[in-house]
Amino acid sequence: MPTPGSAESRRAAELKERLRAADHAYYVLDQPVLSDAEYDRLMRELAALEAEHPELRDPDSPTQRVSGAPSARFDRVVHREPMLSLGNVQTDEELDELDARVHRLLELPEGVKVAYVCEPKLDGLSAELVYEDGVFVSGSTRGDGVNGEDVTRNLRTIGGLGANRGVPQRLEGSPPRRLEVRGEVLLQKKHFEAMNQLILRQGGEPFANPRNAAAGSLRQLDWRVTATRPLSFIAYEALTPETEPGGSADRRAEAKPEQKIAPWRTHWDKLADLARFGFDTNPENARCSGIEEVKRFRDLMERRRFELPYDTDGVVVKVDDLDWRRRLGAASKFPRWAAAFKYPPQEEATRVRTIWASVGRTGILTPVVEVDPVQLSGATVSRATLHNEDEMRRKDIRQGDWVLIRRAGEVIPEVVKPLPERRTGEETFFEFPSRCPVCGAAVVREEGEKVYRCTGAACPAQLVGRLRHFAQRRAMDVDGLGDKLCAQLVQSGLVKDFADLYAVTREQWQGLERMAEKSAQNIVDALERSKQTTLRRLVFGLGIPQVGEATAATLARHFGSLERFLAASEEELLGVRDIGPESAREIRAWTAEPQNVRVVERLLAAGVAPAPEQVDARGPFAGKTVVLTGGLASLSRDDAKAEIERRGGKVSGSVSKKTHLVVAGEDAGSKLEKARGLGVKVIGEEEFLALLKE
Repeated sequence: MPTPGSAESRRAAELKERLRAADHAYYVLDQPVLSDAEYDRLMRELAALEAEHPELRDPDSPTQRVSGAPSARFDRVVHREPMLSLGNVQTDEELDELDARVHRLLELPEGVKVAYVCEPKLDGLSAELVYEDGVFVSGSTRGDGVNGEDVTRNLRTIGGLGANRGVPQRLEGSPPRRLEVRGEVLLQKKHFEAMNQLILRQGGEPFANPRNAAAGSLRQLDWRVTATRPLSFIAYEALTPETEPGGSADRRAEAKPEQKIAPWRTHWDKLADLARFGFDTNPENARCSGIEEVKRFRDLMERRRFELPYDTDGVVVKVDDLDWRRRLGAASKFPRWAAAFKYPPQEEATRVRTIWASVGRTGILTPVVEVDPVQLSGATVSRATLHNEDEMRRKDIRQGDWVLIRRAGEVIPEVVKPLPERRTGEETFFEFPSRCPVCGAAVVREEGEKVYRCTGAACPAQLVGRLRHFAQRRAMDVDGLGDKLCAQLVQSGLVKDFADLYAVTREQWQGLERMAEKSAQNIVDALERSKQTTLRRLVFGLGIPQVGEATAATLARHFGSLERFLAASEEELLGVRDIGPESAREIRAWTAEPQNVRVVERLLAAGVAPAPEQVDARGPFAGKTVVLTGGLASLSRDDAKAEIERRGGKVSGSVSKKTHLVVAGEDAGSKLEKARGLGVKVIGEEEFLALLKE
């Protein structure tokens, strides 16, 4: 027997304190401080300690109570029947133990297959709705399972969203006189993303995940705030006084003839009636014959879980026969007729070893955290992304922090939040480098931008993407040079910048994967043709920040030659039409980088000869403002714009009294109507192509 000061007693006390604090943070504050996996591990450790030393167990232990004390901010509601938690199982063996226990307690022959209902385990906030004579009268959260929080007004705001029906205010059909419906309040993934974007635009703090968002939205003191949140409600349980423990024949006799006394024999019948009464139930629910069929359903849902419109972290397994459920009963905390199979964790707590800047294909520097390795979704994770500096500062992630990381679907793991209560004072902030950690070129972050960028044109970290951009049709038009070939060129060391492309021999091309003699010759010929290009194409192909195709054309027309463009100061760039201060600074930062100048010089030495931009001031578009609307079959919007500008015209994005001409393609929209209203001339694609030939 452990003494009060023994290691076992101290550890049990520590576990109880941590679990109670985690329960308060999760259920009351909607701000989890432990990952689900870490919480489950601590709970299992405490349960094992109490099993080995029963004297350490007390009625107030987290192993003996349903988590989630109701907040004092809301009126208390006492549930007529307790809303119990479910015991967790994580292996096939534990599922087999559940099935064996059901057989043993019900004294069923070994060969009898128990019918189970399997439902995806929804990650939201459990709630109970009470209906009398078919009308919604009150609603509450689960709370601690016995006492919940009165959130009736907030639940009334959960209306229909698309195909979802929300919380019905009046039931359809002939429901029982009193009906208690239990289900999950949740945010579907698309609604969660849209809500977070709105919160960010309004300057607020976005939610870490849909579960926190759903809980925080439902437990608002002002119901009008809840009304702005796109919540859903999915029903998974129905109770009536007449059909559940505590019901009586007297109540059954009091029911009006037209009211249905639900004669449910199975849980599956309940779900069918809930749908008929007007509730959303989960279309993925399945009735399984025997525990092996349960395992097959679990495996199917685990494969499909990331395709579902909501977050799910497991499968709930319930005995279908309601009479069997009553006979099986419940322990102090969990029913004996149900369990939740938990998938491998999607979130884990771990410690940040260091933070460094990763350089992507487009030159963007992304902060990456190296963490102590943890298991997530069956994979070992040792690093996660922070997206950008603003995200890192907003979340307040520091080197040395304990953090929650998440791996959803097949995406790169990301940091959810820090755990500041674990800080020691030795944590440090990460500062972005002023020079690229890969190539040494200057790193810039322009005003209004969220990201830092490397300005090096030959930076190995971004070379594959830059080569593909350089070779595309609207730039240097090197037919056949795609992503895979670009990657092979970089990996083999044949190409370290744009100019190296022109030095690769036919024999070297043939040495690459899937490159026969003819394919190699085609690439060599395409590169040779690309040398005779225009200034706008070359400037666009160089991949200069802030310089898209239209801006490249404007710069080419303004400066006339590559030499004048490269030598232009920031002030001179500001004198170019449509070039603002941010663009001028970023363009000048690129042209002032010696590495970039060397690449351009080597391109010219290789024979690339950009012709100056020719502007025909006498054509049909000269001096005119043109608007393009709808789709053109014969050329892209960018090509059409370039052709107009080459003939002295200006392309605008909106129709006004100053518009001279509107070119309307297929599915032209409001711009066409506005043009007709203003009396602006409108032409179709055929007439537009004829004008280009003049």
